[in-house]
Amino acid sequence: MNTNDIYSSFGANERAIIDKIKNNTLRSIIIRLIALKLRLQWTAWLQYLILIPAILIIFLLSLIIYLFGGLYLSYAFSSIGILLSIKLLFDIIVVKYNFQFPESKPKRNDDLDIFDLMRIRHSCRSYQSKMIEEKDLLELNESINSRLSEPKFSSQQIRFEYISTPIKVWPVVNAKEFLVAIAPKEYDRLSVLDVGRTLQKIVIDATRIGIGTCWIGPGADHNSITSELAEKFNSNKDNIICVCAIGYESKHAPLFIKIFGHQMRKRLPINTLFFNNYEMNEAIDINHNPYNMFQRSYEACQYGPSSYNGQTTRAIVISENNKVNRIDFLATTSSKYYAAIASGIWCANWELGCEELNLRGEFKKLNDVETKLADTQKDKEIPIYDMSWVLKN
Repeated sequence: MNTNDIYSSFGANERAIIDKIKNNTLRSIIIRLIALKLRLQWTAWLQYLILIPAILIIFLLSLIIYLFGGLYLSYAFSSIGILLSIKLLFDIIVVKYNFQFPESKPKRNDDLDIFDLMRIRHSCRSYQSKMIEEKDLLELNESINSRLSEPKFSSQQIRFEYISTPIKVWPVVNAKEFLVAIAPKEYDRLSVLDVGRTLQKIVIDATRIGIGTCWIGPGADHNSITSELAEKFNSNKDNIICVCAIGYESKHAPLFIKIFGHQMRKRLPINTLFFNNYEMNEAIDINHNPYNMFQRSYEACQYGPSSYNGQTTRAIVISENNKVNRIDFLATTSSKYYAAIASGIWCANWELGCEELNLRGEFKKLNDVETKLADTQKDKEIPIYDMSWVLKN
């Protein structure tokens, strides 16, 4: 297959990278490297083989140091390379080929309040071989039906389809069960917010049950998803917004995924996420009146998941006469889908937190006059105003 054919098979993200390259030789090399990366990614080998270049570099450094007389330092580097090689082999045998002893089912979290549930919830990227037990799946299905029946931002209907077979996803390993979020094909940002808000509530319910979850956006191959959905998906009417892997978390995971997961858990400080003006140059003081009434709701939003941990949502806390009136949620990138999903997730966590605190409010989509957007912001693509949560008297 020539490079033009390979290029035409790529998605928008890969094409955008290649389009920036003007040199034809370099362009051809990058196309083939991306093709190799995608082939390894969709065959679930990339998570393991990605360590090989690092291991080879460590052994090369060991050899160079040895040649220059650094015997003990050379041994140290060699030892690291050997340990990484053993770990890689262990991961391939135990995780990739599933040669492992059965693991115990994760415990439920019924003793935790909503804030602790949102705080302990994390992206589960390695799953046990066992399927979700019927009673847990029934409870999860009840959550799905209940959350879908709640009032939505958009009049467009969203839904979640359950798949119980492996599909091509990255970087999650051994996932066999998924929820596929589907909205109408015609783009409606409010329906994308609904997906984020509704699925996040389902994710928190799953965390209480003891089911691990992982939001998957760009790392899901839509062709494999639509193939499994078959007649449940109509390409003329439906649009896959994202996928959520579900299942029991495994303690075994490739080293790369452990490192990747650790990096994804880092969060921006709260004072870079919540402000009292649309210029976003003055952070609120969450420990003082009137802002302290929301307590851990700020942390709940801070730890909300987002695509590749981009943390693209911000909130403007509008107050007057030392009283908070509403919170406006904004997206800081022009992404039509992943930023909107992240805003919906923030709306869910904020709503759940306020319910826990018995603070009454409602979501409203306000116009520019009502929000009093700063003139300097009106003509810019970002930030994008998504939704407001208005306190009830």
